[in-house]
Amino acid sequence: MTLIADIFLAAGALGAAIYCLVLSRRLARFSDLEKGMGGAIAVLSVQVDDMTKALAKAQGTASTAQSDLDAVAARAEAAAQRLELLLASMHDLPTPAAEAKPQPQPQPAAEDAAIQWRTRRPVGGAL
Repeated sequence: MTLIADIFLAAGALGAAIYCLVLSRRLARFSDLEKGMGGAIAVLSVQVDDMTKALAKAQGTASTAQSDLDAVAARAEAAAQRLELLLASMHDLPTPAAEAKPQPQPQPAAEDAAIQWRTRRPVGGAL
Protein backbone atom coordinates (compact mmCIF):
# COMPACT_ATOMS: atom_id res chain seq x y z
CA MET A 1 0.00 0.00 0.00
CA THR A 2 2.82 2.36 0.79
CA LEU A 3 4.34 1.66 -2.59
CA ILE A 4 1.15 2.79 -4.36
CA ALA A 5 0.98 5.90 -2.18
CA ASP A 6 4.60 6.70 -3.01
CA ILE A 7 3.89 6.33 -6.75
CA PHE A 8 0.88 8.69 -6.51
CA LEU A 9 2.97 11.13 -4.48
CA ALA A 10 5.76 11.07 -7.08
CA ALA A 11 3.23 11.46 -9.95
CA GLY A 12 1.66 14.43 -8.14
CA ALA A 13 5.04 16.03 -7.60
CA LEU A 14 5.96 15.45 -11.26
CA GLY A 15 2.60 16.98 -12.38
CA ALA A 16 3.16 19.99 -10.12
CA ALA A 17 6.67 20.43 -11.52
CA ILE A 18 5.39 20.34 -15.12
CA TYR A 19 2.61 22.81 -14.20
CA CYS A 20 5.15 25.20 -12.65
CA LEU A 21 7.43 24.91 -15.70
CA VAL A 22 4.57 25.73 -18.10
CA LEU A 23 3.42 28.59 -15.86
CA SER A 24 6.91 30.09 -15.64
CA ARG A 25 7.29 30.01 -19.43
CA ARG A 26 3.92 31.72 -19.90
CA LEU A 27 4.81 34.34 -17.32
CA ALA A 28 8.14 34.98 -19.04
CA ARG A 29 6.38 35.48 -22.39
CA PHE A 30 3.70 37.60 -20.73
CA SER A 31 6.20 40.01 -19.18
CA ASP A 32 8.48 40.14 -22.25
CA LEU A 33 9.12 43.81 -23.11
CA GLU A 34 9.07 43.32 -26.89
CA LYS A 35 6.15 41.00 -27.58
CA GLY A 36 4.26 40.41 -24.35
CA MET A 37 2.05 42.36 -22.05
CA GLY A 38 5.03 44.17 -20.52
CA GLY A 39 5.76 45.75 -23.89
CA ALA A 40 2.14 46.80 -24.28
CA ILE A 41 2.19 48.35 -20.81
CA ALA A 42 5.43 50.19 -21.60
CA VAL A 43 4.00 51.51 -24.87
CA LEU A 44 0.81 52.64 -23.15
CA SER A 45 2.84 54.37 -20.45
CA VAL A 46 4.79 56.33 -23.07
CA GLN A 47 1.55 57.24 -24.83
CA VAL A 48 0.02 58.48 -21.58
CA ASP A 49 3.05 60.70 -21.01
CA ASP A 50 2.79 62.09 -24.55
CA MET A 51 -0.92 62.74 -24.15
CA THR A 52 -0.32 64.52 -20.85
CA LYS A 53 2.22 66.81 -22.52
CA ALA A 54 -0.12 67.44 -25.46
CA LEU A 55 -2.98 68.24 -23.08
CA ALA A 56 -0.85 70.75 -21.17
CA LYS A 57 0.19 72.39 -24.45
CA ALA A 58 -3.43 72.53 -25.67
CA GLN A 59 -4.55 74.10 -22.41
CA GLY A 60 -1.86 76.77 -22.73
CA THR A 61 -2.87 77.48 -26.32
CA ALA A 62 -6.54 77.62 -25.36
CA SER A 63 -5.90 80.10 -22.56
CA THR A 64 -3.84 82.29 -24.93
CA ALA A 65 -6.58 82.14 -27.55
CA GLN A 66 -9.19 83.01 -24.93
CA SER A 67 -7.26 86.09 -23.79
CA ASP A 68 -6.79 87.17 -27.44
CA LEU A 69 -10.50 86.65 -28.09
CA ASP A 70 -11.42 88.68 -25.02
CA ALA A 71 -9.21 91.55 -26.24
CA VAL A 72 -10.75 91.44 -29.72
CA ALA A 73 -14.26 91.36 -28.23
CA ALA A 74 -13.45 94.41 -26.10
CA ARG A 75 -12.17 96.28 -29.17
CA ALA A 76 -15.31 95.30 -31.09
CA GLU A 77 -17.55 96.57 -28.29
CA ALA A 78 -15.66 99.88 -28.21
CA ALA A 79 -16.00 100.20 -32.00
CA ALA A 80 -19.72 99.42 -31.78
CA GLN A 81 -20.17 102.13 -29.16
CA ARG A 82 -18.37 104.63 -31.39
CA LEU A 83 -20.56 103.64 -34.35
CA GLU A 84 -23.69 104.05 -32.25
CA LEU A 85 -22.50 107.50 -31.21
CA LEU A 86 -21.82 108.44 -34.85
CA LEU A 87 -25.24 107.19 -35.91
CA ALA A 88 -26.88 109.13 -33.11
CA SER A 89 -25.06 112.29 -34.18
CA MET A 90 -26.19 111.73 -37.79
CA HIS A 91 -29.82 112.33 -36.71
CA ASP A 92 -28.93 115.94 -35.87
CA LEU A 93 -27.78 116.71 -39.44
CA PRO A 94 -30.31 118.20 -41.87
CA THR A 95 -31.45 115.92 -44.66
CA PRO A 96 -29.95 116.59 -48.09
CA ALA A 97 -33.42 116.77 -49.74
CA ALA A 98 -34.40 119.77 -47.60
CA GLU A 99 -31.24 121.64 -48.55
CA ALA A 100 -31.44 120.99 -52.29
CA LYS A 101 -33.21 123.66 -54.35
CA PRO A 102 -34.89 122.64 -57.57
CA GLN A 103 -32.85 123.77 -60.54
CA PRO A 104 -34.77 125.58 -63.30
CA GLN A 105 -34.94 123.78 -66.63
CA PRO A 106 -32.90 125.49 -69.36
CA GLN A 107 -34.99 127.01 -72.10
CA PRO A 108 -34.27 125.79 -75.61
CA ALA A 109 -32.23 128.24 -77.61
CA ALA A 110 -33.32 129.58 -80.98
CA GLU A 111 -30.98 127.15 -82.68
CA ASP A 112 -32.80 124.23 -80.99
CA ALA A 113 -36.11 125.60 -82.20
CA ALA A 114 -34.77 125.70 -85.76
CA ILE A 115 -33.65 122.08 -85.48
CA GLN A 116 -37.00 121.13 -84.11
CA TRP A 117 -38.80 122.89 -87.00
CA ARG A 118 -36.63 121.17 -89.65
CA THR A 119 -36.83 117.65 -88.20
CA ARG A 120 -40.29 117.99 -86.72
CA ARG A 121 -39.03 116.17 -83.70
CA PRO A 122 -38.93 117.55 -80.20
CA VAL A 123 -35.53 118.51 -78.91
CA GLY A 124 -34.19 115.80 -76.60
CA GLY A 125 -36.81 113.33 -77.77
CA ALA A 126 -36.28 109.84 -78.99
CA LEU A 127 -35.34 109.26 -82.60
